[in-house]
Amino acid sequence: MKSNETLNLIEEITRNDGSKYYEVSDIAQNGRAELAAIRGFIKSVRILQLNIPRSKNVIAYENYINENFEMPKEDFDHFEEWKRTPEMEEIVEKILRENHIA
Repeated sequence: MKSNETLNLIEEITRNDGSKYYEVSDIAQNGRAELAAIRGFIKSVRILQLNIPRSKNVIAYENYINENFEMPKEDFDHFEEWKRTPEMEEIVEKILRENHIA
């Protein structure tokens, strides 16, 4: 089942081991990440930028996420990082640069 997320924010996620990464997300997924932090699956999440522009890179990443991942149910028992292909990793780096992050 495909997802139908509209990605419009950038967040920083801190894993339990202290390492951090950036994710392009939306408010619903951010809420799931907040819940994951409360449940101890990740250390923390914080929104760095809201309402990012819908560039061609954001749309490409959004299509990738919607085709490959689903919104977790509220009773999830782990936090699933969105694994990126090398191409999608490059797209996310472009999104971060477009938004003056990283």
